[in-house]
Amino acid sequence: MSKSKIAITVDSVVLADLDALVRSGRFPNRSRAFERTAEAELARVSRTRLAAACLDLDRAEERAMADAGLRDDTASWPAY
Repeated sequence: MSKSKIAITVDSVVLADLDALVRSGRFPNRSRAFERTAEAELARVSRTRLAAACLDLDRAEERAMADAGLRDDTASWPAY
């Protein structure tokens, strides 16, 4: 995978915390620390996209569709 250089502006507190992680050996350098953090955030956003989309659903409309589907399907259910 190819990599590109970018320039960013970071709050001094964030940078100090990041540098502490580099000094402790958690990351080999600032670049890798930022890269891993960005990867983790992108993965988190990807995982929560469905949950966010569900917040936009109309609960009453979804329930009405589910109930209608259940009423239509009960005739084809096997007798127990």
